[in-house]
Amino acid sequence: MKTRSDDLQCFLAVVDAGSFSAAAEALDLQVARISRAVTRLEQQLETTLLNRTTRRLELTEEGATFADAVRAGLAQLDAAEEAVTQVAGRPVGRLRVDAASPFIQHQLLPHLAVFRQRYPEIRLELSASEGIIDLLEKRIDVAIRIGSLSDSTLHARLLGRSALHLVAAPDYLARQGVPDSVDALDGHSLLGFIPPSRLNQWPLPGTAPIRPAVAVSNGELLRRMALDGHGIACLSHFMVAQDLEAGRLVPVLGEALEPLAERERVNAVFYQNSVLAERIRVFLDFIQPRLRL
Repeated sequence: MKTRSDDLQCFLAVVDAGSFSAAAEALDLQVARISRAVTRLEQQLETTLLNRTTRRLELTEEGATFADAVRAGLAQLDAAEEAVTQVAGRPVGRLRVDAASPFIQHQLLPHLAVFRQRYPEIRLELSASEGIIDLLEKRIDVAIRIGSLSDSTLHARLLGRSALHLVAAPDYLARQGVPDSVDALDGHSLLGFIPPSRLNQWPLPGTAPIRPAVAVSNGELLRRMALDGHGIACLSHFMVAQDLEAGRLVPVLGEALEPLAERERVNAVFYQNSVLAERIRVFLDFIQPRLRL
């Protein structure tokens, strides 16, 4: 093998960070060491991996192919190391979990203390992403996504379904009136997501996507807007169940709603490997029965 794993890590850090200085900061190394590592790789492989200009770095075609292969190889190396470093049969290692911020807040955080107590050798890292991300590029072990999936390179485990609700605060409905039909929504302040967003298609028969009076970037902001009385929002059950129980939010047009099967699916997705890493398996087995979807 011509290359060293630490040089490969440096190379991927440059690719992901976009510069030698940013990569050095991320890895807490000197810029000169990062630069030497990439140069050494190029000399060993006898090819240019990165085109360097005064303003930017750009992967060559060979560099892009190499980066993809390195990511997959390092993922397999991580799995191999995990397999031989079990502590008394318990899973160990770093577990990177990505989900939308509302899901992390409402579904994961309440259970983390018990999970960490049960699996102290797992070093958990949580990241919040509202959209689709490249699991390999971000080195994410498992992502939790709500809605349809299209990437055939990923395995998916269905965690459950979370129904959609149209909701508003009682004081908003007291001021503006309670809509008694789908057509009556035209006279109301509708809250939605920054377009383009398929989430602005509400589960109402024969309707087009809404044009939000106020548009936000994530579901937790939308929930907050609804709680503060700014209008009517469409949100997943797991986000508003406690608000509905407490009366902070009130369901609107519940009898008119249609199920949107793909919108309601909650999946855990992970990169397609032959064997599911033990740290991923125990996390999913732990969290699934505790979800309040």
